Amino acid sequence: MNIEDVRSYCLSLRGTTECFPFDDVSLVFKVENKMYLLLPLDADEPHVSLKCSTDYTEELRDRYQAVTPAFHFNKKYWNSIYLERDMEEAEIKRWIHHSYREVIAKLPKSLREEYKENP
Repeated sequence: MNIEDVRSYCLSLRGTTECFPFDDVSLVFKVENKMYLLLPLDADEPHVSLKCSTDYTEELRDRYQAVTPAFHFNKKYWNSIYLERDMEEAEIKRWIHHSYREVIAKLPKSLREEYKENP
C-alpha cells in the first residue's frame, strides 16, 4: 500500500477531511474535526500513525514487524503501521477503519448516530 492509496481510502470514509495542522509535511485525516490518522509525507519509510483500542495495541505490535508505538503520540492508544513491511493492504485498511470508528465512538451520541450507516 502506498501513501496515495492511504489518502484515497481515508477520503472514502464518510465525513473525513484532510489538513496540515502541524507543518506542511504531516497530513492529518479527521472525522468531525477529530484526528484518526497522521501520514508523514517526508518519512524515509512510508507509514501512518493511527488510534487503536487498548485491547489491540500490544497484540498488533507483537504480531507484526510493521506495527510500532507511534512516535510523539500516547503509546497506549496510538500505533504506527509501516506500509511496506509484513502487513497486507486489506489489514492496513482494517486498522485505518478501526481508528476511524474509535474516534466516532467518542463523539456525542447525536453525531455517532449519523455514522451508524457507514460500514
